[in-house]
Amino acid sequence: MTKMSGKLQRIIDLGLVISRINDIDLLLEKILLEARSFTRADAGSIYIREEERLLFSYTQNDTLQKKLPPGKKLIYSTFSIPIDHHSIAGHVAASGEAINIADVYQLTDNDPFSFDRSYDDIAGYRTRSMLTFPLKTVRGEITGVLQLINAKDGGGAPVPFAAEDEPLLVHFANNAANAVERAKLTRGIIMRMNMMAELRDPKETGPHVKRVGAYSSAIYETWAMKKNIPPAEIERNKDILTMAAMLHDVGKVAISDVIMKKPDRFTPEEFHIMKQHTVLGARLFAELYSDVDEAAYVVALNHHERWDGQGYPGHVNRQSGEPLPGQLNSDGAPLGKKGEEIPLFGRIVAIADVYDALCSQRCYKEAWSEAEVLEKLRSESGRQFDPEVVEAFFDSLDTIRHISSLYPQE
Repeated sequence: MTKMSGKLQRIIDLGLVISRINDIDLLLEKILLEARSFTRADAGSIYIREEERLLFSYTQNDTLQKKLPPGKKLIYSTFSIPIDHHSIAGHVAASGEAINIADVYQLTDNDPFSFDRSYDDIAGYRTRSMLTFPLKTVRGEITGVLQLINAKDGGGAPVPFAAEDEPLLVHFANNAANAVERAKLTRGIIMRMNMMAELRDPKETGPHVKRVGAYSSAIYETWAMKKNIPPAEIERNKDILTMAAMLHDVGKVAISDVIMKKPDRFTPEEFHIMKQHTVLGARLFAELYSDVDEAAYVVALNHHERWDGQGYPGHVNRQSGEPLPGQLNSDGAPLGKKGEEIPLFGRIVAIADVYDALCSQRCYKEAWSEAEVLEKLRSESGRQFDPEVVEAFFDSLDTIRHISSLYPQE
């Protein structure tokens, strides 16, 4: 096999890899990671088109990452730029053509676009070579821009990006654009399901479920890395869990408005009815057509269980919601699941959901301060929450704070 045919096969394989990812956030990270790996790029960013602007969605930088403690992720600010000819990414989105620049500091006033060095100055980084190309669907629509920075030679020194790789990367970008379109459609379906729940429960907002999904993914990744779970399995489970976590409270669509929109705390009778949203949500996914269905079933049913066994709905029949034989307490109610009887995904979403709820203002309460929330979570380790999951939460706290800034309350 020649070098070029080997690269072509790798690009084809990468197209298959990204086609299997369903969550839009994880997909964007994967697209950027694989494109960087293919070109030996030290850094890169990905932008997603929103009308006539580009939203800076993800960035990766090996040089800056190495300066961080092990297990920590690079934190960045989000912003948007216009689709015009002033910036390099904006020019690529406007023209639909790739640009390969050997050294961005050598751009002159004769070039239609410019490079803003302020980001380099803030980060203490030196951008040299840059390859920027559009994410273009089969219909010719540009959904975003992929920007790769500082190709490296065998010794790690920055070099220009190889011109021979450009056609292959354009092919990859086209596959990536189509994968982004599919992932955006999947996200749209999930958000519409949650919008139905939001009609009943004003707390179930779009930003809330996006945050809970992303928090859960981050917590799982930290937990799984400590358990030495293979990277491919971590990646697959993050994709599944993110979507399942976003559907954790979808069963509220079946609960009466009289209860879900009540501005005060529930009576015991009302709380008993409200608790049924776990069983009703799980019932939506009782017919398991995919791994996502199975995970959504598990999360919907178990995210209110407690590590100490005092949660709900407990050991119940998945269809009727009635207690299973031999699983009754002295009051005739179902015994709660406890410890590792609670599936891992349920244990993770439990803390992600509580964290976001406490941080958020509700009609019946003000938002807690971060210090109060963190102290509450620490105090509930071994009681409400799995201690290992609590530890993974705190180890992921920088990432969780960053996620919160990405999805502010509307």
